[in-house]
Parts: sequence; structure tokens; C-alpha cells
Amino acid sequence: MASAKPFDDIRALLPQLPAGDDEVAERVRFDFLSRAARFGRLGRVEEIAVWLARWAGKQPAVRRPLMAVFAGNHGVAAQGISSRPVEETARLVELCAAGGAAINGVCLANDVGLKVFDLALHLPTADISVESALDERGCAATMAFGMEAVAGGTDLLCIGAIGVGGSTVAAALFAALFGGTGADWVEAGADLHARKVETVDRALALHRDHLADPLEVLRRLGGREFAAIAGAILAARMERVPVILDGAAAIASAAVLKALDAALDHCLVAQAPVDPGPAKAVERLGLKPVLDLGISGGEGTSAVLAAGIVKAAAEVASTFAEARAAVAGKR
Repeated sequence: MASAKPFDDIRALLPQLPAGDDEVAERVRFDFLSRAARFGRLGRVEEIAVWLARWAGKQPAVRRPLMAVFAGNHGVAAQGISSRPVEETARLVELCAAGGAAINGVCLANDVGLKVFDLALHLPTADISVESALDERGCAATMAFGMEAVAGGTDLLCIGAIGVGGSTVAAALFAALFGGTGADWVEAGADLHARKVETVDRALALHRDHLADPLEVLRRLGGREFAAIAGAILAARMERVPVILDGAAAIASAAVLKALDAALDHCLVAQAPVDPGPAKAVERLGLKPVLDLGISGGEGTSAVLAAGIVKAAAEVASTFAEARAAVAGKR
């Protein structure tokens, strides 16, 4: 039977989200602690290995990592909030397809698969300072599309985004979810700062009567890449796939889910955000970045670099598990 409203299917999914496997996680933690008694702690490597085990539900291993980059265009760009034309989104997608973007080289170096999702770049979302970015059906359908990111089978999902105007959209989402005005979430000193702040504030005022519902926040103030990322994060949780988030769009999409009471403990943040707005959001979400490389773009390069750390942590955990099994076999 079809749901009365498109968002009903999303809401019905939330109570079904599985918890992590604490038993497997504690077994991996025990291996690290046993080693630490003689040789010292491995710090964040240990934390990541335990996290990975909890969400894999087995001895951690990363064999099929995937970098999913979601690309969308925003009607609010017509307000002059970016020095780049919206055509730059499509050009960067084409560069990725040709193998000439930063993300291509980083994926190759770290043996991570790459998929770039073109979310109707020829059809920007509506201008959020004038009307809702998406209707409910379109937003729910885009979330469902994003869920397909895990359909091919992956054991570690890295998520990033491409989209001219996306940082302003993310600032509007942060303000709606965490409170404050555009000035609180748009980076001070950013290009066209005053125009961005004014645009965010107009959008907040226009939609203020509908911002108590996080899904309404997403459809009214977000964009297609934001909706698709939210769907991908949910699907990964359902399939017990660990997630690495990269960039303001991924962080804002995760914030929407957090506001829906969807736990994010299957997620890591790739690196400490360069911009203060996303940095504040990461702190509010209680997520601890893996790296601090000062990368402000790169289509998800930070996530892939962080995936290298996660893969290494899994290999260390496997080494310790094999040593434990060998010792047990001699007894």
C-alpha cells in the first residue's frame, strides 16, 4: 500500500535502523589493549578499527571502498552568491569523468572506487530565497536515488559533493537546524559574504513556519545533492556500511538526519572543516574528524585520504587477530 505522503516512507525507515555490533567491537578492542600492555597504545588507529568492526559486524576489512560524489545545481545561485557560474558544476563532473580531477588521482592512489552522480544539472533546484528548493515528492525521490549508492556492494562509503552555491545552501541548513542567522554560518570574509548572509536570512524568513520538521528543512532549503546524500547515509546504516563524510554538503545532510533522531555513529568526518560554519556543525554533531589537511575543495579527496587510514586500521586489527589465534592454537 502506498504511503499517504512521500516522506512517510523515510519516517517509517528510521525506527528500523540497526545498532552496531558491540560484541565484535569489544573483541577488536581487546586485541589492541593486549598489544598495548607491552608496546603502547595506537590512539586513533585503535578507535577507528573498533568503529569499523562495530559497523561491519565482523573482523574489520576494507575490500570494496567507494567514493560517491553527488553533483547538483542550485537556483539560489541566481542571487549572485558565488563568483563561479553554475556551469562550473558540469565542467567539474566532466573533468572527473575524464580522469583529470584531484579525486581521480587520490582514488587511484588509495585503491578506492569512484562514482559521480549527476543530479539533473540541467535543471537547478528552485531559488530557496523565493520558494522551496524541491517539492516533497522530488525530495523523497532524490533521497531514494541516493540510497542506490550502496546497491552495488561496498564495505566503506565515502561521500562528497559538487555544486556551485552549495556552501550557501549548507549555511541555510545549519542555521535552520542549529539556530542563528546567516551571519552565524556563512564564513566571515568569504567572497560575496554580505550577499550570502542576506540570501540565507531571506530564505530563513520565507520558510520560518516550516522549519520544525527536518525533512521540510531539507526539501525547502537543501538541494538534490543534499537529499541524495541523506538517502545514502540512511541506506548505508541499513546495510551496516561505515561512512566517511567530506565537505559542508555531507555534514549538513547528516545534520538533517541527526535532527530526525537518526544516529550518526556509523559515520566519521574526513577532516576538520576549513570553514567555521561546518566546523561548528561537526562539533554540534559530536563527530571527530580523522584528518586536518586544510583542504577546502577536491570533490571528496579528504574522504578518500581518510579511507586510507581506515583501511590501514583494518589491516592492523587483522594482524592482531591472527596473532591472537596463533597464540591460542599453541596452547
